Amino acid sequence: MTSSTAVARTGLDLRRHRLLVARARHAGAGILVALARAVAIFVPVFVFATFITFALRSLSGLSPARIQLGENATPEAIARVESQWGLDRPFLVQYGHWFGALLHGDLGTSWVNGADISTLIGLGLGVSLSVATLALVIGVTGGFALGTLAALRQGSWADRAVTGFVTIASVMPAFVVGIVLVTVFAVGLEWFPSAGYAPLRTGVGPWLAHITLPALALSLDVVADVARQLRTSLVAAYRENYVVGAIVRGLGRRRVFWRHALRNAIGPPLAVLGLKFPALVGASVVTEWIFGLQGFGRFANDSAQAGDVPAVQGVLVVSIVLVVTFNLLVNLVLARVTPASQRGV
Repeated sequence: MTSSTAVARTGLDLRRHRLLVARARHAGAGILVALARAVAIFVPVFVFATFITFALRSLSGLSPARIQLGENATPEAIARVESQWGLDRPFLVQYGHWFGALLHGDLGTSWVNGADISTLIGLGLGVSLSVATLALVIGVTGGFALGTLAALRQGSWADRAVTGFVTIASVMPAFVVGIVLVTVFAVGLEWFPSAGYAPLRTGVGPWLAHITLPALALSLDVVADVARQLRTSLVAAYRENYVVGAIVRGLGRRRVFWRHALRNAIGPPLAVLGLKFPALVGASVVTEWIFGLQGFGRFANDSAQAGDVPAVQGVLVVSIVLVVTFNLLVNLVLARVTPASQRGV
């Protein structure tokens, strides 16, 4: 190797290194911009949402005195109980005190049993997060596989079969699927327990055994939405000039799929997941009843029926945090993965 060739290669390696560093800096800057934008949106949304949430007590007309003393309580007794709870102070003063405690993780005290709401929600949230996380994993895996198969076999019997399956799955209520799963796999085959929950500290096996069936029941809707969105996006991506050009240049199918088609088609499925996960955590009341789970959704339902306004407020605040946090994570993934987001499009 001549000295001129070595110098040329060294210069080429140096330019490649500078290009990689520039790309890394650009990607990092894009992630920081997305994070700053999300935080800037989160703060006012959170403050406004918590204000509306706290106003529910005044709008509901409910009082802890009515719950503790009954409907025949005297006005003097009602005033005494409300004074003990600080409800005789001006509304904004009450909100300021509640919001300050909220920032320290204190969601208040239950009107019904005087228990700490943060503790009660934490117990139910652990159950629901376990089920929702497994349901999300199943939904993403199944939806990715089915959506990719349908897109790559567009117009074939496989495409029609996937389309038919996701259509049926999207209209099947989770509680109906849950009843079928319990009947077949718990009662009939005895492969899984029919009800109850085992914390992760008791072992991975018992924990998975108790959450698998409810997670499967909740995952069908995620499978259907992810598969539908991914198929549509991939079909559109394969018609774009950059993908057609990559195929014409002789690039391998795997490289075309992973580097060009999928990265530009992954946006809509990820956007769907931003709404699905919080819904899985909070909207599974009937499923939790079927499988005997004391989860977050069941706690929210019981609190609303009992008129426990502080507990309902705590549920709404946690739901807001879940929605915003998970959407923040989705936006960060989009900023890192999709080329359009990296270009600021």
